[in-house]
Amino acid sequence: MNRPLRHENHKRPITRRDFIAQGFLSGAAMVMAPSLFGLFKSQAAYAQAVQTCNISAGAGLIPFVCFDLAGGANIAGSNVLVGGPGGQLDFLTPAGYQKLGLPPTMAPSVAGQVNTELGLAFHADSAFLRGILSKTSVTTRANTNGVVVCARSENDTGNNPHNPMYGINKAGADGALVTLIGTEPSDSGGNSQAPMSMIDPSARPTKVDRPSDVTGLVDTGRLAQLLSPADAGAVMSAVEQISDSKLGHMTETAIVEQLIHCSYVESTSLVSTFGNPALLDPLQDTDITAIFSNNELGQDTFRKTASVMKLCVNGFAGAGTIELGGYDYHDGTRATGELRDFSAGQAIGAVLEYAGRKNQQLMVYVFSDGALDSDGSVDNSADGRGKGRWRGDNQSTAAVFMLVHDPAGRPALVDPARQQIGYYRSTGDVETAATPVSNNVTLLAESVVLNYMALHNNVGQFTTVLPSQNLGSAINSLVAFAPIRSMP
Repeated sequence: MNRPLRHENHKRPITRRDFIAQGFLSGAAMVMAPSLFGLFKSQAAYAQAVQTCNISAGAGLIPFVCFDLAGGANIAGSNVLVGGPGGQLDFLTPAGYQKLGLPPTMAPSVAGQVNTELGLAFHADSAFLRGILSKTSVTTRANTNGVVVCARSENDTGNNPHNPMYGINKAGADGALVTLIGTEPSDSGGNSQAPMSMIDPSARPTKVDRPSDVTGLVDTGRLAQLLSPADAGAVMSAVEQISDSKLGHMTETAIVEQLIHCSYVESTSLVSTFGNPALLDPLQDTDITAIFSNNELGQDTFRKTASVMKLCVNGFAGAGTIELGGYDYHDGTRATGELRDFSAGQAIGAVLEYAGRKNQQLMVYVFSDGALDSDGSVDNSADGRGKGRWRGDNQSTAAVFMLVHDPAGRPALVDPARQQIGYYRSTGDVETAATPVSNNVTLLAESVVLNYMALHNNVGQFTTVLPSQNLGSAINSLVAFAPIRSMP
């Protein structure tokens, strides 16, 4: 499953994104540390909150995790169902679904080919769905709902501004340790770019793709090893008070004195809160080890998923991106795509299940750079499952989807018709004139931020949060989710 893809009809890979899309490259072993002033701003633990030093427990908003499937994965039809103007179950023609990889015998109109366990309708044999089901409980699935957005994006490029994390941060999401995280050392934390209008250099994602990156966010030194976290915090508090008395004799400006004071306050808070390394270590979290086996945690996909979900679901990071490579899988088979989609589904399911076990709300967003199509020929191998072979890139068969989990019960939609935003033509292509986001990836990312704000009953502040947005009068028609939490 993890072998690199060698395409005869592709240029030789030369960029980092080329290598990731074809599976030649996985997460890099590089830690991107924030700047000194970034540390003062964002690496604040949540015990002993001190307002003047910006030390808090995070923003208290819904955790957000997005999956960036690099290379142009199939999302529409064979995985998440797409239909005409009437919604997901307004079925396309058989030829339209053949283009999306489903032979006539597996068309959604055939009995038993639709699954709605997650609220959002998936094809019953979707590899994403099978992966999600393998990692989630019945309760987690019953407490989840979703929306598919029919939207075109460019093939085989990282230039699609898909990633909404900066916008999620502008909407208020923040963490107790870091603001944003991603599994790649890029401005977006993943493969696809972030919209330029959203980027805030001070919130650049910290790279996290393995447990050691998570535990490495906090170094409490030898003091916390020699004493209990409470006792170590008491020692640090005493040092803080002594330092304050010394500051009174300094001739520095008030700003410098405040920075020095806050550095001591923050150190005290970090030691008191994170003196026990097990608090941050994904490998010592029994909820994570119950979801992933030891063998799985040794694999790149699941190791990075465990690391990101540990920080985001627990509020240590405001939002995170998990980039998965090798999704340029049109190698003339169906088997390769099925195996990789199943793996992505397992990762998505693991994040949902972890939120369920932690009794947390969660928003998940899944996207890819472009898509692909089938010529209708069938792969009858065991892993091909009798589905259409993926033959080539096709940006007109793209889609993205959002899943929201709430332990209190399945999140409601403002209108059942909003389960699908936009629609497909009967021939199996996105109708690019259906909505403002159907042919504009920047606006698509803004619509994700809009729905994140809708979950917090905060749509009224959308134009303030993203003043450069161009959704205009379409804003209300693009809101799919009803509120499940109020702004703090």
